[in-house]
Amino acid sequence: MIVDCAVYQDGHRTAGPDDYSDALAAARAAGDRAFVWIGLHKPTEEEFELVTEEFGLHPLAVEDALKAHQRPKLEVYDDSLFMVLKPVLYEPRSDTVTTGEIMVFLGDSFIVTVRHGAASPLASVRDRLESTPETLATGPTAVLYAVADATVDHYLEVAGELQTDLEELEAEVFSPSSEGSQNTASRIYNFKRQILEFRRATGPLSGPMTRLAETGSGFTRVPFVDDEARPFFRDVGDHLTRVNESVEALDRLVSDILSAHLAQMSVRQNDDMRKISSWAAMAAVPTMIAGVYGMNFEHMPELSWTWSYPAVIVVMAVLEVMLYRMFKRRDWL
Repeated sequence: MIVDCAVYQDGHRTAGPDDYSDALAAARAAGDRAFVWIGLHKPTEEEFELVTEEFGLHPLAVEDALKAHQRPKLEVYDDSLFMVLKPVLYEPRSDTVTTGEIMVFLGDSFIVTVRHGAASPLASVRDRLESTPETLATGPTAVLYAVADATVDHYLEVAGELQTDLEELEAEVFSPSSEGSQNTASRIYNFKRQILEFRRATGPLSGPMTRLAETGSGFTRVPFVDDEARPFFRDVGDHLTRVNESVEALDRLVSDILSAHLAQMSVRQNDDMRKISSWAAMAAVPTMIAGVYGMNFEHMPELSWTWSYPAVIVVMAVLEVMLYRMFKRRDWL
């Protein structure tokens, strides 16, 4: 559906025409800094068809915007620039990272944003930009920068929340009172999957941010982007680099925690086996002695001796105490 449609001139929202074509014509007639900003949420083909015709959007980009499930990318067409960003939403209670998608079409005097999923900073971005008309006055590039900046800034917040929860999980794994369980291993592995989902949103975005920030004769200039905005995209790229480094650190840490947990489980199993073996060895001594004297041979030593039974019991008890003390000293019991 269409969330909002507005014409901005000199940084201020104006009462523009309702028709897309008239709104675009009015923006272009008003000057270089006037533009149309249309926001859509999960549009249908019928809803998006009119936007496509009026703004001359490329059919391949339109197909991506309608179907979603795209990687972060930047594509340049003859009449527009197409960029995909993946905002993320983290739910600490369930340790779940959810990704949405924002498709941005940037062209001559217009910008179209298409949102999929619940994770989106677009509402706050529009409100913030409208409260700072000096930023909006620079043109539609300001909207692209604001959307990218808000998305990456939220990445930093999510990375911090993941770091906090991972530290809690780490403390639980290495707690002396922790006995370990299959559930713990499952939680760690699920955490690793969430980090992987986070990486799919942040990693591929580095290339587009670098292209938007490129300046100088040695680089291919990305069209429809104001040269004055390129340093701002460079700043977003720096923040994104921090995010990617944090994601790499989180991934390594959760792998180390999983390895440590599995090692602890192995050590506990070895301890259990040593205890079982120790008790089995202690049970084997009286069993062996009793087995010898239970063979019912006629000529066996001490069969007719009065003190043979209590002597055998004492020998069994002494051997058991000796074995117990030896195993206890070696920390097998």
